[in-house]
Amino acid sequence: MRVHRTREHGCDQDGTVLIIVLWIALGLVSIALYFGNSSSLELRAADNRVAATEASQAVDGAARYAVYVLAHTDQPGVMPDPLTYQRESVAVGDARFWFLGRDYKTAQPTTERPYFGLIDEASKLNINTATVDMLTLLPRMTPELAAAIIDWRDADSDVTENGAEDETYLRRNPPYHCKNAKFESIEEMRLLAGADMEILFGEDPNLNGVLDPNENDGPTTLPVDNRDGRLDPGVLEYVTVSSRESNTLPDGTKRVNVNLAGAGQRLAPILQEKLGSDRANQILGAGGGGRPGGGGNAGGLNGPFRSVLEFFVRSGMTANEFSQIETNLTASAGNYEEGLVNVNTASEAVLTCIPGIGADKAPQLTAYRQSNPDKLNTVSWVAEVLDRASAIQAGPYLTGHSYQYTADVVAVGHYGRGYRRTRFVIDTSEATPRITARRDLSHLGWALGREVRERQQQLVLNQNQR
Repeated sequence: MRVHRTREHGCDQDGTVLIIVLWIALGLVSIALYFGNSSSLELRAADNRVAATEASQAVDGAARYAVYVLAHTDQPGVMPDPLTYQRESVAVGDARFWFLGRDYKTAQPTTERPYFGLIDEASKLNINTATVDMLTLLPRMTPELAAAIIDWRDADSDVTENGAEDETYLRRNPPYHCKNAKFESIEEMRLLAGADMEILFGEDPNLNGVLDPNENDGPTTLPVDNRDGRLDPGVLEYVTVSSRESNTLPDGTKRVNVNLAGAGQRLAPILQEKLGSDRANQILGAGGGGRPGGGGNAGGLNGPFRSVLEFFVRSGMTANEFSQIETNLTASAGNYEEGLVNVNTASEAVLTCIPGIGADKAPQLTAYRQSNPDKLNTVSWVAEVLDRASAIQAGPYLTGHSYQYTADVVAVGHYGRGYRRTRFVIDTSEATPRITARRDLSHLGWALGREVRERQQQLVLNQNQR
């Protein structure tokens, strides 16, 4: 009996040990699985960080490439032909980048597939120079926001009709003062009275110029849209703070101000070199400057001229003749002319805001430039579309050149991960192009449209199957 009890007691001990061993084994397996899963997550996180670093490096490389493209353009002041540089799915190691742009040749924004290329800042309305009447004509703009823009940028504290000064902004939480100085970025508009998200962003909250699925589904998802299959952007699509032209040529020569005394004498040798002495005499005679080198208001021209376009209209020159001297001329006495709109690239919505053009003539201008792309080397073509009085009225607001561009760079790392988006503004008005502004837009979400996303997903799938 004692032997039996001993064996029975030994069996009990063995069972207890077995249970303990099993619990220990389960604990060890759990710990192993936990650390294995943690290692897997860490590995994936590290891989995503590598992809994000690749994308960031690609963004910086794209910005340098854009500066290079603008520094080596054949025609300074003319928007580079998008076919002359790489702009879509450009490989940088394992990363890729895109220049997210706008197609100024089409009257309506693209609907599904993004347009790729650099963006002309002079195609937009400059909120530092536009009048309240011009601003009011922008899509979605309200009289209150237009007046608030004027009050924000002017130096006084007088309230414009429908506008806002300190008394409005100091009541906000937290309170702040009206700036009473020029806008430094269009993002400042979010501080203005009357600037709600629908007005600023419209149906395009990610500012990519593409009708994404959530922007065409009515009230189902944000933003609220009318589900008409057409993208209706907000005010931010049409405005800038970065458009200006230098009154000094790249070689350091001052442009001829056609309104200054002696302008005829300065212009005479340029006309003689380009068009010959006889034709130079005829042009200066028509302009009231007399013969080159003397007579006629001490070598002046029969001004004043509010713009270079008005000088062309009144000079009797042909468009071909004018194209040879246009870059040598200015009607401004300052070092720069700020806020001129490039009539060759501006959208119909922006052209509508220009005095002398309006909603009735803006479609005529966009239709003409689509049909006559070979005539856009000078602003003189505007006089072929508009009547004389309208062309002269519009002249002070128009140019045929652009010197500031946006490179809206979107990039991904390997396997389409690490999404990054940064918008650069590049100024080419000086001898060397330089980046004047940089803003991270990654938080706005995917900007390349459905087609590119599906293409990236397919690329990842193909790589995983190898």
